[in-house]
Amino acid sequence: MSHPSKVKGNKFERDIVNKAKDFGLKSKRAYASNGESLGLHAEVDLIIEDYKIQAKIRKAIASYLVPNENVDAQVIRQDRGETYIVLRLDDWLKQIQ
Repeated sequence: MSHPSKVKGNKFERDIVNKAKDFGLKSKRAYASNGESLGLHAEVDLIIEDYKIQAKIRKAIASYLVPNENVDAQVIRQDRGETYIVLRLDDWLKQIQ
């Protein structure tokens, strides 16, 4: 039997793929969460259209990373690092639809 966190991660990946399909988007989960099964890098967990996605689920994430209801997205960067954007999955799926 798989470790509970692995089961949790697999379910999360399947949920993302199914939600993307509900939006009419082409999506597929990599077998065993290994992108090499799709001909991609091992870190790729799933694809939505042409986007390579790595899915991470945690018991809790830092509250400052979560966009509040008054904004569409959160932009974050560490000092001298790359800039990232965090947005709700549904909002992103609507944008790429």
